[in-house]
Amino acid sequence: MTAQEMIKPENQVYSRTKVLTDNVMHYCPGCSHGTVHKLIAEVIEEMGIQDKTIGVSPVGCGVFAYNYIDIDWLEAAHGRAPALATAAKRLNPDRYVFTYQGDGDLASIGTAEIMHACNRGENIVVIFINNAIYGMTGGQMAPTTLVGQVTATTPYGRNVELNGYPLKITELIAQLPGTCYVTRQTVYNPLTARKTKRAIRKAFENSMLKKGTSFVEVVGTCSSGWKLTPVDANQWMIDNMFPEYPLGDMKDI
Repeated sequence: MTAQEMIKPENQVYSRTKVLTDNVMHYCPGCSHGTVHKLIAEVIEEMGIQDKTIGVSPVGCGVFAYNYIDIDWLEAAHGRAPALATAAKRLNPDRYVFTYQGDGDLASIGTAEIMHACNRGENIVVIFINNAIYGMTGGQMAPTTLVGQVTATTPYGRNVELNGYPLKITELIAQLPGTCYVTRQTVYNPLTARKTKRAIRKAFENSMLKKGTSFVEVVGTCSSGWKLTPVDANQWMIDNMFPEYPLGDMKDI
């Protein structure tokens, strides 16, 4: 009998969700992806929908999500997850279908896909990780990179005259009539992680009510791309990301 099995149910305060696999995650120290994976897995387990959930992950840091969350997965080309999720949901309307996308994927090469899927009101969940940089491919500027932010392709900081403004894709999506729930959250401490978990669960529940698309943005860190320690990255996010990308619900029908 293991130590875990010896714990009496009334004394157990937490147990690791079985929806997560035992694989060691490849993410950098301090990365937000692992926390969001855990929250998604916990929601799936608590709702009892592990055998009814389909995840769609395209190119990006989350491309190996299928290694960590034990559900059915589809792999999409870069930016095309909403199109694939549309097909999966329409062919399997009794399934919970969600995409897991980063800002370089969703807000850049996949802008058309996400805008049209949301405008059609597809009954899917979109989980959007915004760390304002291309984390997987070398730390280049992303559409959500802040003005003045240093990246591999903006070594002197993002310049509005040269690079334009940060794209607030979530605010745009909130205006579309096909969306029913649009929110921006984060996971840098236990309180914000619990709020994000509630948002993810609400989005999953909405997807079966035929109300349209639910969109959950998670403002996250990229300590490697930002060239900061995990602790300093969290503080940089608080000081710089949150003023540009304020947290909270933008739409809730």
